[in-house]
Amino acid sequence: MINPTIGFIGLGIMGRPMATNLLKAGFALVVFDINSAAVKDLVEIGAQTASSPQEIAEKCKIVITMLPDSPDVELVCLGEQGLIKGLKEDSLFIDMSTISPKVSIRLAQILEEKKVSCLDAPVSGGEVGAINAALSIMVGGDAQVLEQVRPIFEVLGKTITLCGGHGAGQVVKACNQVQVALNILGMSEALLLGKMAGVDPQIVHQVLSKGYAQSRVSDVRGPKVVQGDFQPGFKSKFHYKDLKIILETGKEYHAPLPVTSLVHDLFATLIDCGRGDLDHSGIITLLEDMALDIKTSRLPEKEAP
Repeated sequence: MINPTIGFIGLGIMGRPMATNLLKAGFALVVFDINSAAVKDLVEIGAQTASSPQEIAEKCKIVITMLPDSPDVELVCLGEQGLIKGLKEDSLFIDMSTISPKVSIRLAQILEEKKVSCLDAPVSGGEVGAINAALSIMVGGDAQVLEQVRPIFEVLGKTITLCGGHGAGQVVKACNQVQVALNILGMSEALLLGKMAGVDPQIVHQVLSKGYAQSRVSDVRGPKVVQGDFQPGFKSKFHYKDLKIILETGKEYHAPLPVTSLVHDLFATLIDCGRGDLDHSGIITLLEDMALDIKTSRLPEKEAP
C-alpha cells in the first residue's frame, strides 16, 4: 500500500513511541495532544500538527487514537470538535486505547452510520513494547479492513490477531489485563515473602525465573522491582482503570472474577496512598506497608519506667 497520511491522537507513554515508529517507517503523520511538549517532540522529527480532532479527521483518512480511558475516546470522537465532524465516507478510525468493550461497540455503530470503518485494536507490551515496535495488537472488527491496514500495525507490533467483531479486541485486552494484574501480585507476594524470611529478593527472582513460576511479567519487571525502580512503563492508575472496566464487563457477561476484584481493591488503596503514578509493579510497596504494620503491631510494648 502507498503510505497514507495518518492522524494520531494521544502522545502519552505509549502513544509517543508508537507515533515515532510510524514516522521512522515513512508514514506522514498529523498529531494532536493536549500536552504541547509531546506534540513539539513529534514535530521536531517530522510530524505535522492539528488544532483539534476535527481538523485531524479533515486532513487524514486514517485516524488512530491512543488515549487513557473510555470518556476520553468518546470526547475525541463525538465532542464539539470531535472526529465525527471531520471524518468523510471511507475514512478509517482505529482506536488503540484500552476502553470498555461496550463503548467500543457503540462508537463503531455511530461512525459506521457515516460510512466510516472502525477497528478496536488495544495493545499489550507496555512502554518497552511500544518503543521496540514489539506490541501485541488485539483487533476487533472486519477482517478485510484489518488487511488494509496491516502494514501500519506491522510497524507497531509483532503479533497482530483478529479476535472477532467490534469490541472483541477490547474483550481480549481485558483478559490480558486480568492475567497481568494477577501475575504482578503473585510476583510481589513471592518477593515479599522471601524478603521477610531473610532471603535476598534477587535470589528469589533468579530462581523463580528459571522454573515453572517464570512469566513475562517477572522477566520484564522483576529486576526493576528488586532494585526498587517503579518508574512507570504502565502506571498503576491506568491498570486500576482497566480493572474497573474488567469488573464491569464481567458483571455484564455473568463472569465471576473474585481474585480480580481483590486486586482491583488493592490498586484502589495504592492510588489512595498517592502512588497512582508508579508502575503497576509498585503494588508491592503496598504489601510492604502491610507487612510493616503487622510487624509493628506484634512488637512487645515497652514497660513504663
